[in-house]
Amino acid sequence: MSPAAGSTAGPGAGARPGDVVVRRQFENDYLGRVWAGRVVSDDERGLAVWIADGSTVLDVIAADGRAFVDVPFEDWGAVAKKLEPFDWSGNALMLHPPGEGFSIWWFFAPDGGFRGWYVNLERPATRWSDGALAGIDTVDHDIDIVVSPERAWTWKDEDQFERGLAYDHYWVKDPDAVRAAGARAVDLVSAGTAPFDGSWCDFRPPSSWGAIPELPAGWDRPKSFR
Repeated sequence: MSPAAGSTAGPGAGARPGDVVVRRQFENDYLGRVWAGRVVSDDERGLAVWIADGSTVLDVIAADGRAFVDVPFEDWGAVAKKLEPFDWSGNALMLHPPGEGFSIWWFFAPDGGFRGWYVNLERPATRWSDGALAGIDTVDHDIDIVVSPERAWTWKDEDQFERGLAYDHYWVKDPDAVRAAGARAVDLVSAGTAPFDGSWCDFRPPSSWGAIPELPAGWDRPKSFR
């Protein structure tokens, strides 16, 4: 995919609460996953997006129907791929701190109770807008951090991250930067400072913010970074 031709919207660009935006994860030049959600806030903390339970998400799989985990990674770079829809499970708020190498996800139970945080290590999000639609683009770095409501934490998918680094077709280009971003996140968790200070743990979306059953037109625009 070529770089985006539309304008980009930087952090604090003023997306309005309730606006529908898309979050896209790329693996090199192809889409790995696409969500649609609603803006909770857009300020100096970053862009916060609500993803409702049951919303349609697209996920990359092999064209023959095999899931990513079922394809040997040495073959993944060459295998034909397609995007497959599935229903997102659980309610989540995703915060994208400006310029940071991770996003923070709050997960909520069906009754609204806070279930814990998830730190998704990723390329600092690139904001974009082409008038009719806006969104954020990133690259998932696989390794993540699972954080309980009591701020106990553990690494997730370290083995997948380390295995991928052995292959030229892996989309992680700077593993040291990924590890440094993870260390910064762990420091925030351990200190109990924002955003792990209780912020948004009691968030409740408007009743009208239900599942988004279809991705908005324009979700497949060219990616916004090289």
